[in-house]
Amino acid sequence: MTREFFGRTAAGEVVERVALKGGGLTAHVMTWGAVVQDLRLDGHDGPLVLGFERFEDYPAHSPYFGAIAGRCANRIKGGRFSIDGVEHQADTNFLGRHLLHGGRQGIGKRVWTIAALGEDFVTLTLRDPDGTMGFPGALDISCTYRLADGGRFIVDLRAQTDAPTLCNLAHHSYFNLDDGGAGDCLDHLVSIEADAYLPVDHELIPTGDVLAVRETVFDFRRLRPIRAMSEGRPLAYDHNFCLSAQRGPLRNVARVEGGRSGLSMEVWTTEPGLQFYTGEKVARDVPGLEGRRYRAYAGFAMEPQVWPDSPNHRHFPQAVLRPGETFHQTSEYRFSRR
Repeated sequence: MTREFFGRTAAGEVVERVALKGGGLTAHVMTWGAVVQDLRLDGHDGPLVLGFERFEDYPAHSPYFGAIAGRCANRIKGGRFSIDGVEHQADTNFLGRHLLHGGRQGIGKRVWTIAALGEDFVTLTLRDPDGTMGFPGALDISCTYRLADGGRFIVDLRAQTDAPTLCNLAHHSYFNLDDGGAGDCLDHLVSIEADAYLPVDHELIPTGDVLAVRETVFDFRRLRPIRAMSEGRPLAYDHNFCLSAQRGPLRNVARVEGGRSGLSMEVWTTEPGLQFYTGEKVARDVPGLEGRRYRAYAGFAMEPQVWPDSPNHRHFPQAVLRPGETFHQTSEYRFSRR
């Protein structure tokens, strides 16, 4: 366990980094954005996630590498939502028209506090003030990362509010089980335990339909390669897969196998949705971990969460949190060798 200075924000805030070890895994976690900067499995050459070596590259270049997205992850059409008949306007940081991952200064772009630290875990906390990015109510958030037996990377998220608000938190690591992102992830094999998905419009906003995956390119109910071609190009997945109608017990919802490495990853979660993004726009102009040059599809994200744009679709699982309630999400990424 180490704790060290890692950088300083443009506003002069100190950013720390901690090193964790346990369960056959090692991780580096930053206080900025509660970002998992690096994650490795003993005996595997290279990182399991995408990231940068220097802190300065995160505010300037990161597409949420390893961050906690929120206070409302994913997209809300027009940034507009209503709670108890009161209309709210959130930040419109996506295409200048919609909310994405909590806005320009969402919780994935702010400095958290280290509340507890051990050899195999860290707990980070953040108070998101009332009105930040247009959200009502102050939100007190905690994120615990733990490395546990059996190659388990555990993400435990909790939050409480002093006024009705939206709360939809999601861990946003990009994974590559073959070469750490030196090549693409399109030959990884994926299965997702979902019978339905949410189609989106040309701006990646859910249409409101809930469609069956059967006999479509969204059918991952059996293990198959990510790669699916459309008009001569790889199909760019950035869609919510519908796991359930509400938050429930921890269960296995997805499996990924590296195309060449022999590594596999299971995703377990309590959440009703899984956003699967294959990194079409992940290419960066600066080097990543160990100097890797990330190109399109260098890594994929599997983000357990409430379905996107839920405030505007009453038949979706909802993300409203009220005083006296506790938001609680547990997700696990379990790594092993085949």
